[in-house]
Amino acid sequence: MAALASFGTAALFCGWLASSRSQLQILDHPNERSLHEQPTPRTGGIGIALGVAIGWSIVAMGTRVNMPRELYWLSGAAALIAFISFLDDRGHLAVRFRLGVHLLVAVLLVLGGLGLQTVPIPGVAIDLPWGIAELVTILLVVWMTNLYNFMDGMDGFAGGMAVFGFGTLSVLGGLAQAPVFAGLNMIVAAAAGGFLIVNFPPARIFMGDTGSTTLGFLAAGMALWGENAGIVPLWISMILFLPFVADATVTLIRRLLQGERVWQAHRTHFYQRLVQAGWNHRRTVLVEYGLMAICSGMALLAGRSGPALQAIILIGSLGLMAAFFWLVCRVEKRHRLLTKAQ
Repeated sequence: MAALASFGTAALFCGWLASSRSQLQILDHPNERSLHEQPTPRTGGIGIALGVAIGWSIVAMGTRVNMPRELYWLSGAAALIAFISFLDDRGHLAVRFRLGVHLLVAVLLVLGGLGLQTVPIPGVAIDLPWGIAELVTILLVVWMTNLYNFMDGMDGFAGGMAVFGFGTLSVLGGLAQAPVFAGLNMIVAAAAGGFLIVNFPPARIFMGDTGSTTLGFLAAGMALWGENAGIVPLWISMILFLPFVADATVTLIRRLLQGERVWQAHRTHFYQRLVQAGWNHRRTVLVEYGLMAICSGMALLAGRSGPALQAIILIGSLGLMAAFFWLVCRVEKRHRLLTKAQ
């Protein structure tokens, strides 16, 4: 019921925000770094946040068991980051201010007991000394929050990642007999699904920073919650979001090595390069959905496997992304040859 309410709320509210009847018109105008060509509302994140808030509230009020304290810390921090991001959508906020808020919400998660104690890999858990554990947690939260924002640049992309990522976390929570964790993740996936109704190519609305940074923060928070509660190992959560994590991380490293100003907007993520090489949004996002579905399948298999098979799955997921990056380079090369021949 809560997931249905979340889906319906997000779908209806995003539909209204995308219409000319909406009084809240914040338009994203195309520029040289954009993939879209028409001014488009970027207020869809409000609908996602509202859907999640209503769904989580129904769970909190309707469940007879005591809610885990992680929920309250996560909710409060997510509300703060959604509000600041909305202000940024309305009028540009300074990078140092936004980064300061991102650091603050990461610290809140540490104070709320969601800090990492170990770094798990298949068959091994590496203990982190005091101070280092908190630092790794903060860096993880800040990076996930920002990388999700970096990757939100194509119709249907970030919403689809949320449906696959949080939806699979919900299944893993159900398999681990953690109904609250499973329900909360399903609600986030449902809200993203409602948003996708008006964001799937051709999009009538974008999620803006309000949606992308909030979803990125929730992805990090849920991954930490799953790790600390013994529901889902952190590395399996990272496999779920690997299409985003790998693209954003490899692109950042490449830009650093090339001496670029990494804080400036650009169009060099792998998914953007496919669109520039001639693929349309729908084709590109469907291929990315295929990657997300494979990563979800790998994560589900890893959750029920022994250390040896888990190691193979981890290596295989990295190989999958390497193969995708190779494909993008091949498509670009072919496009250059065709353009040169014309």
